[in-house]
Amino acid sequence: MAEVHGRCDERFAGVREALAQQLDGEELGASVAVDLDGETVVDLWGGHRDEARTLPWSEHTIVNVWSTTKCVLALAALMLVDRGELDLDSPVGDYWPEFCAKGKKDVRVRQLLSHTSGVSGWEQPFSIRDMYDWPSATERLAQQRPWWEPGTASGYHANNQGHLVGEVIRRITGTTFKKFVADRIADPLGADFQIGARESEVSRIAPVVPPPPPDVNPRTLDPESVAVKTFTGPLASAKAANSPEWRAADLGALNGHSNARGVMRVLRTLSLGGEAGGVRLLQPATVEKVLDVQADGVDLVLGAPFRWGTGFCLGSPTVPYVPEGRTFFWGGWGGSLAVVDLDRRLTITYMMNRMGAGLIGSPRSEAYVRAVYDALA
Repeated sequence: MAEVHGRCDERFAGVREALAQQLDGEELGASVAVDLDGETVVDLWGGHRDEARTLPWSEHTIVNVWSTTKCVLALAALMLVDRGELDLDSPVGDYWPEFCAKGKKDVRVRQLLSHTSGVSGWEQPFSIRDMYDWPSATERLAQQRPWWEPGTASGYHANNQGHLVGEVIRRITGTTFKKFVADRIADPLGADFQIGARESEVSRIAPVVPPPPPDVNPRTLDPESVAVKTFTGPLASAKAANSPEWRAADLGALNGHSNARGVMRVLRTLSLGGEAGGVRLLQPATVEKVLDVQADGVDLVLGAPFRWGTGFCLGSPTVPYVPEGRTFFWGGWGGSLAVVDLDRRLTITYMMNRMGAGLIGSPRSEAYVRAVYDALA
């Protein structure tokens, strides 16, 4: 049985066993954390940072968490809502006037957060490197036409949600999203979470290991479909995520660097009613806004049913192991996952370096989430 480090309450011994089993299987290196009612009851890690298995995953290892970053993006937007600086029902153009171009004057702030704005990617040609140029990338989004009628359906804003919401945050605060997270979220909470990664942190990063290739023949796909345009504008690359340029960029949808403990310390703010560790970021009523259903149906990009709230997913049959109720979640490409359960005042986080197939969840994330809920049953 693989060695697992860290601690967990005896009640949650099943989580430790699940991690050990997965480390003997598909897992390379990973961390799992759980906060229950303000107490860290699970803080575990194990495995290796490299495919050669020469570098152990340590307590302080961090990794690119892909779209789990979007959870922190939503929290940041809600903080401005809480302070009366951002109105979810206002047009995006009230804060970012240039965005009104090409039929987008009625797109609401909440539609950016719920993936219903009609702007789910960049028009081609557009590369990953183009994302690194914030002024150019946001200007191009402002000048695009929506790919479907805003508000009528969701279409997962896979790569560009950080630029869309992040530019609204920048227009309001005068600061970049990267700095907003550092100054107003991570530092006050004492959370090991950053957008990108400072050069001084590179030695503790576990490079991501690409997932198996998708079982899809590109020639069978409609190039004009919302899904294809989203996933090719730009085309995702795990290799790029291990580059210095990616780590230096401000990609609020994609390049958060952390571990399970770091993400948990940020997101438990939501499960605990807006305050954690003596630091209040939100009022309880603002947390409740996450549960307002914004879209419920087959997502135009993901191709499966998803119920979207404000900034988070409220439920999907593709992730059946997250319970129904006052629970919301999201995760990253390859399987990282964060679950927030308001009724149980529970936060579950899982971050890893070896990516699994699919865009949300994996058999590994399922094993950890089920082990937590089994412990609570």
